Amino acid sequence: MAELDSELTTEKKIIAQNLADLQGRIKLASSRSRHNQGPIELVISTKYVEAHIIKMLYELGISCVGENRLQDTERKLKTLSDLDLHWHMFGHLQRNKVKKAIRIFDLIHSVENTRLAEEINKESLKLNKKTRILVEINVSGEESKYGLSPGDVIPFMYELSKMEGISVEGLMTMAPIVDDPEECRPVFRGLRGQSERIKEKNIYGIEMKYLSMGMTQDFEVAIEEGANMVRIGSAVFKGL
Repeated sequence: MAELDSELTTEKKIIAQNLADLQGRIKLASSRSRHNQGPIELVISTKYVEAHIIKMLYELGISCVGENRLQDTERKLKTLSDLDLHWHMFGHLQRNKVKKAIRIFDLIHSVENTRLAEEINKESLKLNKKTRILVEINVSGEESKYGLSPGDVIPFMYELSKMEGISVEGLMTMAPIVDDPEECRPVFRGLRGQSERIKEKNIYGIEMKYLSMGMTQDFEVAIEEGANMVRIGSAVFKGL
């Protein structure tokens, strides 16, 4: 038992140091940004760690965590339901899982088509709630990625504005996985441009509060280009 406690303490110390280093990098990147986006919301991607690690994150002051799969989140929640965690959905959401998802997740980052939005709206209205979402845009144009084409975004926003069970709070994108994060800069700049165009339209019920972009390999460039929500996993758990 003493050996197990020692391992847990070591894990927690590693995570605490990684978080401190990460927060320092976020602060520096924010100081370089021209966009005055305000505080950067850090959402820790926990898809590759188990519940006991998430509990450590909570004890270290982290309240926002993100998952890619509904089933994994349900499993982890069984031992974490007493913690005041805010769960974000990063991954592709299937329509047949919407009913459960809107009860669990505080923010869904990956809404990218009308049929999914309609299902979220329908199930939300049954619960007399508004489900908070981000619209996912495939700025890079990669065929392997989900997300709306940039040219379809404005019409989609007008469709969403008619759905009383949905609260649109911003945009999300996934940048390509590349060796040089500078290669991602046009993608992040493109998402910010989309957000600005949407704001100009002043569409009823549509807010552009968040730009969710940037992960471990490229979050500093994303922040420089206006991100105010970053999704980071491996930088927090390195060394475990």
